[in-house]
Amino acid sequence: MQNFGVTAQTTERAFEFHAEVLSRTEVSRDGAFRGEPVHHTPRADQEIIARERRVDPRTLGVPDLKGDSQRLDVRFVQLENVVIELLRYRDAAQPMSGGDSWAEPRDHMSPAYPCSIHICFYVRDDVNFDTFIGDLEAECARRGMTQVRANRTVAVHSEDERRAAPKNANTIKIHEGPSNGWSSIDCEGPEGEQLEFVQVLRPVKKTVADGAAVRRTPTKRGWRTSRQRSGMTSERPWTDRSCARSLKSS
Repeated sequence: MQNFGVTAQTTERAFEFHAEVLSRTEVSRDGAFRGEPVHHTPRADQEIIARERRVDPRTLGVPDLKGDSQRLDVRFVQLENVVIELLRYRDAAQPMSGGDSWAEPRDHMSPAYPCSIHICFYVRDDVNFDTFIGDLEAECARRGMTQVRANRTVAVHSEDERRAAPKNANTIKIHEGPSNGWSSIDCEGPEGEQLEFVQVLRPVKKTVADGAAVRRTPTKRGWRTSRQRSGMTSERPWTDRSCARSLKSS
């Protein structure tokens, strides 16, 4: 897999979270993309639907990159073996950094909607998962990213109740069945993106390792793993900055 894409309302805020809070490395940035190929490559299907419905493509979220109206900016950041592409569609008059996005953010971001996608991060075994979630929220609040909030495993009826929930309600921990040893929590990112943090301990960790070992069993093609056949390199070493000390990408 090459990357996950997140369309941001404010790329500077999204970049600060993904590159600084989670300590990813910026790979590249580019912007002001426009023209017929850029416009049609990802959006031709939506324009066909707009014609069939006889509506303006903009009502379906299709910006005009053919002419002088809108532009597309992109930034790539990397944590270990996962790359996140941050995209921003803006009016041409808006600067590449700062300003507003072309489209309004969606009101409903529940992961229960079909086609919803989330990004999952693996928390290291030696990290106190509940403490990590508290530290993540505190660091984001310090930076003004008050929308970064992890859910709780108990019923809460207000933001005050969510913040006052006991620390051990920061993550759900499974202690029986096939998923014994699995802990996780869902979280909303600064752009409304759906995030998940996971910690996998024994015995389910062994189940996961055994599954990986099956992929590496000898075949007629030899011992090489799918990762090796694709030419991918080994995982990057840990950085010791910020929350990356606690995270592995997943």
